[in-house]
Amino acid sequence: MMWLTWRQFRAQAIVAGAALVAVAIVLMATGPHLASLFDSSGLATCRASCESDASNFFSQVQGSATELIFYGCILLLYAVPALIGLFWGAPLISREFEAGTCRLAWNQSGRRTRWIAVKLGLLGLGAVVVAGLLSLMTAWWASPFYRAARAAGGQNPLSLTRFAPALFDATGVAPVGYAAFAFSLGVTVGVLVRRTLPAMAITLALFAAIQILWPTFVRPHLIPPARATQALDTVNLDGIGIQNNGQLLLRVGTVSGRAADWILSSQPVNAAGQPVTTVPHACASPESGPDNFVACLASHGIQMQVSYQPASRYWAFQWLETGIFLTAALGLGGLCHWRIRRVA
Repeated sequence: MMWLTWRQFRAQAIVAGAALVAVAIVLMATGPHLASLFDSSGLATCRASCESDASNFFSQVQGSATELIFYGCILLLYAVPALIGLFWGAPLISREFEAGTCRLAWNQSGRRTRWIAVKLGLLGLGAVVVAGLLSLMTAWWASPFYRAARAAGGQNPLSLTRFAPALFDATGVAPVGYAAFAFSLGVTVGVLVRRTLPAMAITLALFAAIQILWPTFVRPHLIPPARATQALDTVNLDGIGIQNNGQLLLRVGTVSGRAADWILSSQPVNAAGQPVTTVPHACASPESGPDNFVACLASHGIQMQVSYQPASRYWAFQWLETGIFLTAALGLGGLCHWRIRRVA
């Protein structure tokens, strides 16, 4: 059964292996140059006040081929789980139903259980290995980027922080969980739909929706967020103004000294911690610039209440989210097993 499964999916395995080899060659060829840029910037020996060295490093890589390779790897880590669900998972069973070849394996008692177990186990393991190796290679190659971002206090021209929703999905162990889930999702849809092309389309749509909705509506609440009240001179605001109805508009982008934290929400409050919705009359003059406006608000005791996830929770979120998606993948695999055993 394992040999048959290999023969059926050897083309996909060869393509995946060749792609991994190609990525490995590119990363190994350019990795030493990136490491030398990191060393020459002074970051390798810097122990304190390394912001200028980090700025020097980023000025060398910004706009270069190295930056393009970095973002190319990030995009590839986003695409691989979806491609696995699309081309490995969805056709796995649906193509068997369309061709009727699955019934050849069901002529003897107990054959269905082994048939589905081997297919799910072998291809699912392959999906995990592919995503894991790609994530591991990218993490090794991109380590100078993240080390420089930490040395810069999280504030850098490329806005790099692994906890940011845009990068979190493509770093750490999370791609392994996504790949396993996408594969099981594709198989499940294929079992239920029994047509390859519709199963592929539905799998892509469902996985894309989950990838879009999860970081906004689920991930922030996996661990209760921390809260803090910050003085206005300790935050970097990315939204300042007065709305037409006179309401105060302030939004925190980053907190000084903790730029790597993930800011979930923020609101202005007074010294008693009560929300402030209207602008103090003394600060409402249209002639005052942004700096004077913020200084005026601070003089009236206005601060910012911030809800955030500390950067120190990065690995806790990584393992928790990966565990959730691996559990969901196992659950979908069990559903496929149950459904196959009851197909007439």
